[in-house]
Amino acid sequence: MSHWKIALPAVILLGGFLVCSTASYGKPEYTKTTKKTCTYCHEKSVPADKDAMNKNLTDAGKYYQKNKSLDGYVEKK
Repeated sequence: MSHWKIALPAVILLGGFLVCSTASYGKPEYTKTTKKTCTYCHEKSVPADKDAMNKNLTDAGKYYQKNKSLDGYVEKK
């Protein structure tokens, strides 16, 4: 029974790390080239769902998808 005192919290902690580390939506090269966060081009969805993030683009995301660059994009205010 004493091994469960160590093993159970370790498994829970590992599971937490796995859940948090897989919630990456953008590709690192996009953030390096644009110097913008993921939510600049993607609308934040309540459940962290990659497919929903890919479909819900902001105007900036649609511009980037079409032109492969944010050069020339004017943010609406």
